[in-house]
Amino acid sequence: MTAVSTSAPVSPSHAARNRRLVTLLIYIVLILFALFYLLPVFLVLITSFKSTENVSLSRMWELPSTVSLQSFEVAFNELRSGLLNSVALVIPGTLFSSFLGSINGYVLSKWRFPGANIIFPLMLFGMFIPYQSILIPLAEFLRSVCVVPGTGGAACEMTLFGNLLGLILTHVVYGLPITTLIFRNYYMEVPDEMLEAGAIDGAGFFGLYRHIVLPISLPGFVVVIIWQFTQIWNEFLFSVTIAQNSPTVTVALQNLSGSQIVQWNVQMAAAFLAAIPTLLVYVLLGRYFIRGLLAGSIKG
Repeated sequence: MTAVSTSAPVSPSHAARNRRLVTLLIYIVLILFALFYLLPVFLVLITSFKSTENVSLSRMWELPSTVSLQSFEVAFNELRSGLLNSVALVIPGTLFSSFLGSINGYVLSKWRFPGANIIFPLMLFGMFIPYQSILIPLAEFLRSVCVVPGTGGAACEMTLFGNLLGLILTHVVYGLPITTLIFRNYYMEVPDEMLEAGAIDGAGFFGLYRHIVLPISLPGFVVVIIWQFTQIWNEFLFSVTIAQNSPTVTVALQNLSGSQIVQWNVQMAAAFLAAIPTLLVYVLLGRYFIRGLLAGSIKG
């Protein structure tokens, strides 16, 4: 005795209609989540374009009756030195940590040496050390390193503490674990035969890196640059502690909220101005970010 199925076959047109309906529902849910996620950004923008008289808690969600750019002018004047200091910090900090991470990734992925399997996990351990736990010894170390010797009996005229130089060095060292990890995973996908062919042609350690590895490293560099740029630009604790004489944009933004009378439109405009550089980096380089981030994660 054989069992007879009572379910009717689903027609191709009906299945296609179901798939379109599911896709539409997914898009609706994603759009709702995106709108909810962007609510703070919307609030920042509409508040920054309001005049001081039009800013109140009861009217916070209302659109500005008249668009005013006065808050941006005041915020830019307050943040100008901080923005310049952050630019002077983030460019060398990002470039040096990216380049050194690339060299480390190249060595750890393509050059086998005794102890490599121990050194790499130890380097990754640096990613999990919280800033607060090393802040005091780091400050003491930077204060002990003399950059400019003193004259006229003074012991030292300038150390690494209290200026951007020490802060750049801190971010370079602190960024090495994550940049090394990203580049190592990326270079693991590079066939060894390419380097062996280069070695046969007479290229050495730096020759292989310069002529073979570096030209194909653009996706990895994009990921690292976006990551390091965002981390260094938005970092506050090291900036307020180490570079006390050269406040960065995050410190200047915090100082804006220190007065007794809070000008919310100025603070929102300042927050928007401080976020523009990182937004530009993501907009210009974002399409390479996921591609480079996933490089090395799938073994073919």
